[in-house]
Amino acid sequence: MRKINEEGPFSMTIKESHEVTQHFNYKYRNMNPHQIDPYSYYPQNWFNEYHSNPVQSQHQFVDQSDYFYRHAQLTFVLVHGSWVDPFFWHGIAAELRKMGHVVHTPQLPGHGTDKDKNVTHEIITNSVVHYITSNKLKNIILVGHSFGGTVIQKVAEQLHDRIKRLVFWNAFVLNDGESLADQFPQQAQNFLLGLAGQSTNNTINLPFQYFREVFVNLADLQTARQIYNVTTPEPAAPLVEKLDLKTFYQLSTPRSFINLQEDTVVPAGEKYGWYPHIASRLGIFRFIQGNGDHMSTAKLYPRKVAQLIVNAGRD
Repeated sequence: MRKINEEGPFSMTIKESHEVTQHFNYKYRNMNPHQIDPYSYYPQNWFNEYHSNPVQSQHQFVDQSDYFYRHAQLTFVLVHGSWVDPFFWHGIAAELRKMGHVVHTPQLPGHGTDKDKNVTHEIITNSVVHYITSNKLKNIILVGHSFGGTVIQKVAEQLHDRIKRLVFWNAFVLNDGESLADQFPQQAQNFLLGLAGQSTNNTINLPFQYFREVFVNLADLQTARQIYNVTTPEPAAPLVEKLDLKTFYQLSTPRSFINLQEDTVVPAGEKYGWYPHIASRLGIFRFIQGNGDHMSTAKLYPRKVAQLIVNAGRD
């Protein structure tokens, strides 16, 4: 068959050229001119491999790479972090289920629809323990994001026989006797705990400008506001509790750490930062790295995060 551009490494048949043209024409013919997501204007499967657009999901081309993540069914329990609720996992959970996995997303006390902010770290831990045991879950991949890392540390102490692997996604791993607040420089501690002191119920309600610069630094302004508007004030008490983690550090449960490189919630430095400072506390662990910030990547690129979680959780 006659070749187009017969010289050079990028020659293609007329049929191949037609398929490429059809691919571009389809994308541009079906794009929404009012779509707020700037990435939707690009041919997603070429320039943005991991982008998942729920509005156009029924039109997406089959991505063969998904088959790689479907080879063995896993059971995930996803534990959210501060200022959010289980909806944080909505897109990621959907992508994991598309791959054939089982997904659970318990809500932590004092978060989401729970208006009672008078909670302790123990109350939060016991709620996850109860969720797992009452649903008779076994051989699970227990995933914690952010504050959720401290929760899965304590859950593992009670349910290590039900856990196949622990996955910390930019999550706090505390040393024995430390609190989450201890993981921040003194200036940041003063700022966050000062906000709790200004509240009437010992909660931390982040100012938008701080949230925008630190938690969703890769998002456009409109997306940042959308994510911020569904956050809720965070109970401060569990963040300052010193945790007894002696039992955790005696466990041999396999563990993984996922690090998104643009996540700036914990300032990077000699004594601070996600990796290697916090991650190295896990001892021997599987290290998975990607790109993204603390919160907006979960919303904008759920398939990307789901694939990282599978990489971190599988055998």
